[in-house]
Amino acid sequence: MSLVARSTYGAVLIRVGQSGGGGMARKKSLAAQVVQAYRDAQKAKAAEAKRQQQEQARREKAAAQAQRQREREAAKLERDQAQEWVRAKKEKERQEAEQARKAEQVVRDLEKRQAAREREAELKKKALAREVAEAAKLAKQREAEQLRQEAEERTEAVRQQVALMQSVLVERPSGLRAHRGAVEEALLRQGPEGLMAAVDQVLAAVPYPEGLRGAWRSAFAPETRELLLEIDLPGQDVAPTAAHYRFKASVPPAVVPQPRKDAEVKELYRTLVARLSLRAIDEAFAVTPHSLVNVVAFNGHVHSKDRATGKAIRPCLVSVRSSRETFEDLVLDEPELDPVTCLRHLNAVVSQHPYDLEPVRPVVTFDLSKYKRAPEVDVVAGLDNRPDLVALDPIEFEHLVRRLFEAIGLKAWVTQASRDDGVDAVATNEDPIMGGLCIIQAKRTKNTVPTEAVRALAGVMHDKAAAKGILVTTAWFGKASHDFAQRTGRMQLIDGRGLKALLQEHLNIDALIGLPKLPPGWETRDVR
Repeated sequence: MSLVARSTYGAVLIRVGQSGGGGMARKKSLAAQVVQAYRDAQKAKAAEAKRQQQEQARREKAAAQAQRQREREAAKLERDQAQEWVRAKKEKERQEAEQARKAEQVVRDLEKRQAAREREAELKKKALAREVAEAAKLAKQREAEQLRQEAEERTEAVRQQVALMQSVLVERPSGLRAHRGAVEEALLRQGPEGLMAAVDQVLAAVPYPEGLRGAWRSAFAPETRELLLEIDLPGQDVAPTAAHYRFKASVPPAVVPQPRKDAEVKELYRTLVARLSLRAIDEAFAVTPHSLVNVVAFNGHVHSKDRATGKAIRPCLVSVRSSRETFEDLVLDEPELDPVTCLRHLNAVVSQHPYDLEPVRPVVTFDLSKYKRAPEVDVVAGLDNRPDLVALDPIEFEHLVRRLFEAIGLKAWVTQASRDDGVDAVATNEDPIMGGLCIIQAKRTKNTVPTEAVRALAGVMHDKAAAKGILVTTAWFGKASHDFAQRTGRMQLIDGRGLKALLQEHLNIDALIGLPKLPPGWETRDVR
């Protein structure tokens, strides 16, 4: 029973007790009241129960509402929390995104700055590369210009060297004749040694182009009025092997020589040797009086190394002996003068290949310690009592034949290149009736001279318009050769017997002819 019902029921009982002295009516009324009260109580109880149920329902409803409210609040809280989490997450994401954006911005800024620095560095690098390239280009241009200038300078040096070599004879010093008095006085005071010292002193002061003046020695033979002069000629390297120099734009660029033709180099050296020889003789005559020196004997040597052995050698490349009269008849200043031909005109012994240091035997040698000359290829004085004509070398045979025909009376002997160990020569016979140009050819051989050699001499005679041709040999001629010479009427054939007889007659040389067998018709006395 609820609290409300219990209170109502008690109230009824109290009221009944208070009215117990009444009658039945009162009893009925009481019972009714009790019932009523019970009913009321029940009603009240029911009402209370209902109320309580309602209250319970209300409370439950309120609780349910509160629960729902709590749930709503919890859901709201949860939503709020979720929203807050979402917001927080979004905020975090936003912040992270902002941070990422800022980081990306920082990275971008860094990248931009880095890119800017790289661009700046690249620009600087390119600018530096351009500067370096420009500097390299300018340096290359300067180097090329320097090399071009060097090529021009070296070409000019070659040109000047060639010009010096070609002008060494024409551009001779003047005033040397003024020293003749001093030379003569030196001879009177100190004898031949004084004369040589004076000549050496004067010649030492004569200016020469650099590299073209070598050492010299001299000796004087007063009894023959002969001055002996020996000089050291420049080596082959004085002749430039380069025609000119040019700039070559190669890698690396360079100045390269353009080689001069080998024949031209050799010809430069050959003519230089001839010019220096003629100039030395001219200076020797210039500084000495006519009354003291009438002949100059000259030898030109070269200091070099033998390419075959490596030993030092000093070959003689030119040797000549000339009288003052003959030499002063030359016009050395004439530009058309050929110095090599001029030496041949002086009967000089000249190396056929001076650039290759092919030696010749000096016409005259001398002993400086005694100031005496010891002729070698001056064949008349140098041959022994019974020389073998066949055993002579080509140079000795050439000079023997030259001296023979000079003794006979021919003049202006000019030797030319020979390919058969003989001598080709052009001479002049000054006889007013029988004179004229004479072609002479000599054959130093042990066998019969072929007819082709006779016919070849006839061809040379025709080419030179010579008045006469002479073919001289150490051997003999065949019948065909004699017949051909007789038909021409202007040819003379001199065999070994005839040559031996002429040497005995004109040069007083009793020669031998070392033939392996006697020619047809010869006797032993013809060769012994």
